[in-house]
Amino acid sequence: MLSRREFAQVAASTVGLLGLGSMRALAQQKLTQADLLNFKSVGNVTLVHVTDIHAQLLPIYFREPSENYGVGADKGQPPHITGKDYLAHFGIPAGSPNAYALTCDGFENLARTYGKIGGLDRAATVIKAIRAERGDKVLLLDGGDTLQGSWGSLQSKGQDMLDCMALLKPDAMTAHWEFTYGEARVKDIVKNLAYPFLAMNVHDAQWGDPIFKPQVMLERGGVKIAILGQAFPFCPIAHPRYMMADWSFGIHEAGVQKQVDAARKAGAGLVVLLSHNGYDVDKKLAGRVKGLDVVLTGHTHDSMPSVQKVGKTLMIATGSSGKFVSRLDLDVQNGEIKSFAFKLIPMFADVIAPDAEMAAKIAEVRKPYVEKLTTVLGTTESLLYRRGNFNGTMDDLICQALLEERDAEIALSPGFRWGTSLISGQNITFEDIANETAITYPACYRNTMSGAQLKGVLEDVADNLFNPDPYYQQGGDMVRVGGLGYTIDISKPMGGRISNMEILKTGKPIDAAATYTIAGWASVQKGVQGPAVWDVVAAHLQKHKNVKLAPNRSVKVLGI
Repeated sequence: MLSRREFAQVAASTVGLLGLGSMRALAQQKLTQADLLNFKSVGNVTLVHVTDIHAQLLPIYFREPSENYGVGADKGQPPHITGKDYLAHFGIPAGSPNAYALTCDGFENLARTYGKIGGLDRAATVIKAIRAERGDKVLLLDGGDTLQGSWGSLQSKGQDMLDCMALLKPDAMTAHWEFTYGEARVKDIVKNLAYPFLAMNVHDAQWGDPIFKPQVMLERGGVKIAILGQAFPFCPIAHPRYMMADWSFGIHEAGVQKQVDAARKAGAGLVVLLSHNGYDVDKKLAGRVKGLDVVLTGHTHDSMPSVQKVGKTLMIATGSSGKFVSRLDLDVQNGEIKSFAFKLIPMFADVIAPDAEMAAKIAEVRKPYVEKLTTVLGTTESLLYRRGNFNGTMDDLICQALLEERDAEIALSPGFRWGTSLISGQNITFEDIANETAITYPACYRNTMSGAQLKGVLEDVADNLFNPDPYYQQGGDMVRVGGLGYTIDISKPMGGRISNMEILKTGKPIDAAATYTIAGWASVQKGVQGPAVWDVVAAHLQKHKNVKLAPNRSVKVLGI
């Protein structure tokens, strides 16, 4: 009989020899819920972390990035390693369940072997099991980007997720995309939330007064624990300013230090930063702020199977889309962490039994939208994904729709990280498209732009991503392009990264003085007119039915 390690190593290569059902049955025999929950507990405190769920209530496919480039001091450091390099760094066998969950390596074959991951009902099962084991030692913390990313959440302004999360009973949350529902809706959410909404870095834009609670002190296992909340610091830059016109954001390093000092003075034996800064920002922050014990990071969707340390500070990266639940056990004595144990638990949907209470609530909140969500628009003959510094094939599909339906020469699509994956042979439903596009500012614009302006846009976004100072990395990944090729040198300074821009259809170089017709969506400007992006993509699919997209080769990356 194969050992578990041997099975993991041959799983990907044997999928073609056995039927899908047989392979999945073998995988399930080798991987059990007990395996996933198995944990040697430590100490007197357990932190359970979820983040960047992006309103995904059901199990999904989600391919991790093949490009996650670091710059400056972070170049080549976790989380800026992918594929086989990631497997080697963390000692994960190729073809194993963790290889599937954590990397793009062999993704499609392994997806057919191990099935979908996620589902809030699976997370509920895991969280209830941890609470049953650890009792009053447990804190459940939500890192934000919870209420956005699906059609149901868009239509209900996040209420579907709020109703489901209420069953999980988090102890605190922070936020990012939640702010795009507007100030009035966020205030309503906070007013009715049964647990603290923490955002110490959000202030009144005119007077500087705090808008939300900065921290909360809770006791678990006899330890006073300060939870400090840090919302995404660049909301008014990454999103329409008018949606949060009266509020200011920022990293506010000095403010974080002030909150840590106040927590210690109030008797905190453990200080935890519940953050949506992004990994590299949090890494720099942890190296500069004194007294942070744990950083639960979010926003950049990084998932790592071990604790990363910055000095004495422990950093936890839990991934996205409901794929993982993190468990961190701590032995806290006299204000110090004496020992710890950690596990990043993948939510294998075929292995973890769904929690009945949560499953019923999910069915209830989805019911008004099911007919629309399950409408089949077409079929994919290739892997569709969005996750990485540059175009994924799902981005290319959106760009193709923009080019064709809006009669444009060049398409621009935002560098969002959220959005589920589809493996070849799957039907493409309206839900699949909504999972890529469900935002509150979805209008598809069509306008003109000079070649010089176009280069300026690419340079600006590139600096947001590849500035060597993490405090100036202000948003998502690189803007996705259709109909356009270019070279980017990520090691160069602002204004010197982008070159060799050309129209792919003709091979002609972009002329700085010439004017081009541009189609795009998710503009941060007010009053943008045009059809909703989901309608544009749906129309494109209904015309073509079957799609097949090879990995994008139109962007050449240097300086890596």
